[in-house]
Amino acid sequence: MKFKNAIIFLVIIAVVAMAGFTALNGLQIGETTIRPIKEAVNQGLDLKGGVYVVYEAETDATSDELNQIISQTIEVFRRRVDAMGLTEPLVIKEGDNRIRVELPGVENAQEALDMIGRTAQLQFITIDGDVVLTGSNVKKADVTFVQGEANPVVSLEFDSEGTKSFADATAEYIGQPIFIVLDEEIISSPNVKNVIANGQGHISGDFTVESASQLAALIRGGALPVNLKEVQTSTITATLGVNALERSITAATIGFLLVLLFMLVYYRIPGFVANIALTIYILLVLGILVALNATLTLPGIAALILSVGMAVDANVIIFERLKEELRAGKTVRSAIESGFKRATRAILDSNITTLIAGVVLYQFGTGPIRGFAITLIIGILVSMFTAIIITKFLLKLIVGMDFTKNSKLFGA
Repeated sequence: MKFKNAIIFLVIIAVVAMAGFTALNGLQIGETTIRPIKEAVNQGLDLKGGVYVVYEAETDATSDELNQIISQTIEVFRRRVDAMGLTEPLVIKEGDNRIRVELPGVENAQEALDMIGRTAQLQFITIDGDVVLTGSNVKKADVTFVQGEANPVVSLEFDSEGTKSFADATAEYIGQPIFIVLDEEIISSPNVKNVIANGQGHISGDFTVESASQLAALIRGGALPVNLKEVQTSTITATLGVNALERSITAATIGFLLVLLFMLVYYRIPGFVANIALTIYILLVLGILVALNATLTLPGIAALILSVGMAVDANVIIFERLKEELRAGKTVRSAIESGFKRATRAILDSNITTLIAGVVLYQFGTGPIRGFAITLIIGILVSMFTAIIITKFLLKLIVGMDFTKNSKLFGA
């Protein structure tokens, strides 16, 4: 049993060390390449440099009508930004009638702004290249279900001019497609099944409710009944971002090493275990950020450092309880059980309070605030897991080795 525990403990240390080395330097295994964390994590505007712009809708619309207008505009913006091939662009609603667009890594700021801010161009085009009608002729585009179709469809309604043009086109091109083009890109190409003379038709196909809603939003977006005013624009240089990132990483590394040293000197064996758990914590958080394709910002780095402090605080609470149990004359094994049991409630209380604050920040915040919140939430959840589960498991492994019963080595 002692030998088995020792082997498991050494394997865990080896795996953690290998994971840490891979995170810092990357790894090449055959044709598979694992990038270093610094390259794998997407960098936000404040780290990578780029441009952001805030648009305001000039409209008297309110409530649901305003929400629909903003949603349509966001969908069109996202398509244009995606076409630029940028890494982790951000297009979000800000307030009631504003849209914030962040473009990290963009080289020509003005060209990018001109591209995303121009009026949407929606056209219905025949296979001969003739424009049947434009977005201004579309009165409605919604998702609905019709008899005889298993999947949802996109229903269309045209104005009087569009009704006549579409009736002529559908009469001429039965059995052939009419292309729906947004910003010179084909977004749908339905075949004409019959003449549509009343200005009301639908597009059927292998749609889900989500994909049909997206197509309807794009079609509606070609005829936005609103002008957009540019209310805020800022360009952040890449040099500033690189310097900020390097300084933040340096500060975080120094702080982390000092914490590891303190835990080892003050708590001895539990401190050594806590250091392993903290290293696992860092690797897990960064791995989750990469897996979620999240964008790391300076506030996000601050949240990461804050959550490291909370992870350390959880270990301190546990070890202080452990010391109290040892001073009361309990064995190391029973002191670990009692210490964790007494400390868990306090850890949960403090972390859940912070977790609620993080959720509120994410729900109501925008831009960097949401980046801070999501990193904080991930950090808190992982810190509770490593402090309560990983630390306890490792301590039990060490006790199972039975190489010492000296309570001083456990901080007492």
